[in-house]
Amino acid sequence: MPKERKFEWALKPTSSVSWGQVKNKSGQICVVLEHSLLRGVTSDMIAWWFRNFANLKVTLEDVEGYEGEKVPAYWLWHPSDHINAQFVGKLGENGTARAGAKIRIKETMQYNKYGFQFPVNQELEIFYCEKDGWGMGKRIPFFGKMIFLRISYKDVYEDGKIIGVHYHYEVVAGTNKQNIMAKAINKKLVGGFTAEFWEAWITHNTIEVGVFENFLPVLYSQRNDLNSLSYSKNMNPITQGMALQEQKGYDQNLLEERLKGYELSTNAFEYQQGAMKSILG
Repeated sequence: MPKERKFEWALKPTSSVSWGQVKNKSGQICVVLEHSLLRGVTSDMIAWWFRNFANLKVTLEDVEGYEGEKVPAYWLWHPSDHINAQFVGKLGENGTARAGAKIRIKETMQYNKYGFQFPVNQELEIFYCEKDGWGMGKRIPFFGKMIFLRISYKDVYEDGKIIGVHYHYEVVAGTNKQNIMAKAINKKLVGGFTAEFWEAWITHNTIEVGVFENFLPVLYSQRNDLNSLSYSKNMNPITQGMALQEQKGYDQNLLEERLKGYELSTNAFEYQQGAMKSILG
């Protein structure tokens, strides 16, 4: 496990997000998460990140224990949980992510508290990679999709100016099929989603998305010279005052609407429409 990156960021608490989970009529688990407004970030920045992040290296100028060291950009996306990410398969121009490619992810949820109790070491197919969102998941023979993670994002304007991004996350796990084998798979899958797991995952995801505010505008401003990306602590655009502001999930009504839709669904993947345009419009 790489040693922790001490960026000295004020990490967002889980109280800054709104989330819920339901089980639908087929036994699929459906999770919806509304993040707080991502201040100073644009949808163009996030789309650029998803297309490129696994390929990027960043020199950390003054981060304790990493002074002058070039590290995977993936390590900036979480200060302690991320290990490695790699794009493989049918890639886009210059090895960028695209629909039809795959991503290998290695990380663990809330490492500082749980160690390797909740590891992730998966190769997922990228189903959607556009300006309004990102979708990835896993299929297994005879059953089709078994898990799908869909992220939607949209610029938020005030007085004609972008002030941040609305970031919405949905996860569906389990098959909608109803034979004996399918029901056994769903039962085993659901059994792994303990209260501790959800606490670890929500904390991990809150931090992961929240730190976009701290580093993404800086890296995006250097996008024309990807071989010389750098970060130092004084580049963090989030002031102490901003860090102390109380934030909540951006759209509670959307959260409740989507949870209700999932609960009433018989095939959560169809309701999710993970390979279609963003539900944010």
